[in-house]
Amino acid sequence: MSSDRRKYPRIATDQVISFAMLDDRDRLAVGRDLSTGGIRFETVGCELEVGETLRVTFNVDDETVVAVGRVVWATDVDAITTDIGLEFIDIHPRGLELLQAAIEAHDEVEGSGQTPFPSA
Repeated sequence: MSSDRRKYPRIATDQVISFAMLDDRDRLAVGRDLSTGGIRFETVGCELEVGETLRVTFNVDDETVVAVGRVVWATDVDAITTDIGLEFIDIHPRGLELLQAAIEAHDEVEGSGQTPFPSA
């Protein structure tokens, strides 16, 4: 039995993503893992609070996905870096399809070093 209690399977990534408050300019961050339920990313020099709503943009294969999510946790990694957990609250059905297909493909090739997500 797995000790992973996560609701959604995740895929590791290290791609550069963008995020923004809904009425603000985009900022860059590094995505750390993705699922159909949300994304974990690291940001530098930006304070985000639990409950804030963000727009996030990332790539799956060669397609750009834009989603809106709510910050569900924020953990300081060091004095300037914060690890953010964002739960998707609005994502286009095509984005969900892409994520699901990427997760299934990842499960099939796990350990091969291949990933459907571009690297930084």
